Amino acid sequence: MNLVYRNSAVLDRMPKASTTKEHEVTRRSFEVAFSFVYLRALRGSRLSPCVYNPSMTLSEQIQKDITTAMKARDEQRLSCLRMVKTALKNREIEKMAPLDDKEAQQVLSTLVKQRKDSVEQFSKGGRQEMADKEAAEIKLIETYMPKAAGEQDIVAGVKAVIAEMGTPTMKDMGTVMKNVMARFSAAGMRVEGKQVSDVVKRELTPK
Repeated sequence: MNLVYRNSAVLDRMPKASTTKEHEVTRRSFEVAFSFVYLRALRGSRLSPCVYNPSMTLSEQIQKDITTAMKARDEQRLSCLRMVKTALKNREIEKMAPLDDKEAQQVLSTLVKQRKDSVEQFSKGGRQEMADKEAAEIKLIETYMPKAAGEQDIVAGVKAVIAEMGTPTMKDMGTVMKNVMARFSAAGMRVEGKQVSDVVKRELTPK
């Protein structure tokens, strides 16, 4: 624990005391306070969900959680968060500018899709351990994403859009899809295009 204190930027920036004795007392006060905060973070880091600060960007939140994972020695979580950080940084380099929230979420969506594909491939190949690892990463990444719409939410959304449009047919499927996706986006919910497509086809097919 002392190593953490010596490396802490908080302690390095603490006010200078006028005497050695005062300096030691001040330092110990900082150490006690820092220890309390550190232990609370360590105790909750593995099981508690992330607590988001609305003033933070996604990249800042990821970096904060990387620090927490490092202190907790949670290697699996740390590895996944570093991978997410790298993906976000690479996208920023491609764009040559910081990402907005929508662009950052698109990066996360891509990472989740890649891992879902990997889970399917590993499962088919009998490599359950690797499939479980990818599935665990999906769960972690999704904690940084909007709530996913369930099957009932999607059906209700599609039916609402169809009702608003009047009597759309299969040739209007693209427009229905666009309106449904926009509806969920405005509601701050995450939905997969394939799920929406399947429901739209089903609802537009003459009974």
